[in-house]
Amino acid sequence: MKVQDVIQYLEEIAPLALQESYDNAGLQCGDPTWNVTAVLACLDSTEVVVDEAIMKGCNLIVAHHPIIFGGLKSITGHHYVERALIKAIKNDIAIYAIHTNLDNVLYHGVNERIAQQLTLQDVEILSPKMEGANDTSIGSGVMGMLSDDMATSDFLDYLKEKMALPIVRHTKIIKESVRKIGLCGGSGRFLLETAMHQGCDVFISADFKYHEFFEANDQILVADIGHFESERFTIDLLQSLIQGKFSKFAAYCANATTNPINYI
Repeated sequence: MKVQDVIQYLEEIAPLALQESYDNAGLQCGDPTWNVTAVLACLDSTEVVVDEAIMKGCNLIVAHHPIIFGGLKSITGHHYVERALIKAIKNDIAIYAIHTNLDNVLYHGVNERIAQQLTLQDVEILSPKMEGANDTSIGSGVMGMLSDDMATSDFLDYLKEKMALPIVRHTKIIKESVRKIGLCGGSGRFLLETAMHQGCDVFISADFKYHEFFEANDQILVADIGHFESERFTIDLLQSLIQGKFSKFAAYCANATTNPINYI
């Protein structure tokens, strides 16, 4: 199996054409014709992840976030991106990123995986990309139902437990109970109004700024669970997809924690 075989499979699930215009998903470095020795799945392909790939004998890293977003004018090792790329290139390790294209698909996507973690039912796309089209499995965020009404305070505890969260930032509780849940892994502020329009009791996402919490407007509970925390289960999603498809090499979940945010 070659690097390009893994890429082809992943892009059958989440075609590159579905990535947002600002994104840079795809092969970041390496040769698509290399034979794959093993794969390491991660959120961020930082230097510590490259070190782990070397230790585990992996010559392909499949990351959610691209290590290269903007143009590089030099690669001297001064910046963390440059250090990761230098080490990957010196050790013949390919890096592939599957980012907003994986966010924008329902099946085997980032947001479906979060919904599964919360055992939501009747999961569907929150904001379809093609309104009125037959294909409603492409778009931003998802929404789904809890099996029954849950007291709002109990739901926040449930959310914290299921998503392994150190903390949840949330707006004030305005309903005694909740059932319809909207969510978006990563930075999902742009979907808040859609979640409200869809009648969601809760909207779960990350990266809300102070003034943006006011936009809940006493209509919905906003729960900001952190960017890394909202997408952490994408690592085992990628690992399970790759291992389930390819039996000739091992696929690992990265053990290194790349969350740049710490809590005390």
